[in-house]
Amino acid sequence: MHPAFSVLMSVYAKDRPAWVRQALDSVLSNTAKPAEVVIVIDGPIPADLQAVLDEFSSKFQQIQLYPLEKNGGLGPALAYGIEQCSNELVARMDADDISLSDRFEKQLAYFASHPKTAVLGGQIQEIDGESLAPVAIRTVPQTDAEIKRFLKTRCPFNHMTVMFKKSAVLAVGNYTLFHLMEDYYLWARMVAKGYKMTNLPDIVLNARVDTAMYGRRGGWKYFKSNLAMSQKLRELNLISWPVHTFNALVRFCVQVLMPNTVRSYFYRKALR
Repeated sequence: MHPAFSVLMSVYAKDRPAWVRQALDSVLSNTAKPAEVVIVIDGPIPADLQAVLDEFSSKFQQIQLYPLEKNGGLGPALAYGIEQCSNELVARMDADDISLSDRFEKQLAYFASHPKTAVLGGQIQEIDGESLAPVAIRTVPQTDAEIKRFLKTRCPFNHMTVMFKKSAVLAVGNYTLFHLMEDYYLWARMVAKGYKMTNLPDIVLNARVDTAMYGRRGGWKYFKSNLAMSQKLRELNLISWPVHTFNALVRFCVQVLMPNTVRSYFYRKALR
């Protein structure tokens, strides 16, 4: 028997019903079954997407739907969802990804043998959204020390793979509204409080990607969000002023000055 755990998802109007179905199928067919799947519906959604959620909630007692009146963004949706989770261990899941069948079993086994761990992620296989063909493998550092070094310049987790302790997340203030950086800012606050973190060496999830997405990771809005994140790292005393300046310069070159085609190649090759 494994300890009871929750799965936390957020869906919104632009999520594809067929992909949400695949995501839920992958969660419910895992070798370790969640005690509950908390799904926050972030604002109004189309009827066909609602129909998929209603179908699953009627078939599986683990599925719990929490609709929000307005779309408030991923951070607030997840913050609300965590408060609804009834178990200490909570696994994140995105609405368009596919967990491998033994993902939860591996993560639960690690927590059982490493009880001081607060956050546990894993590696991902990026796949084409339509064909499911492999695109790239996104690797992140594994040990606590490596994660804390990596965090100084980049997010050290594949967000959709993490399983964490609810009490630790709440102790640092939960998720907050932070454009595209909700998870990065959460990990930074947990590092500042000394929580132990790990990534499994295993690929635990297939993550859908749009290859054009890499090219869109640019512009002033994206740069300003990254700059604000680096400033938060500085305020938490996790990086020095020289590292903050380095972060700002690199991001400005990549996200503002670099053409989309070059940026796409950079993200797909240099950061994988």
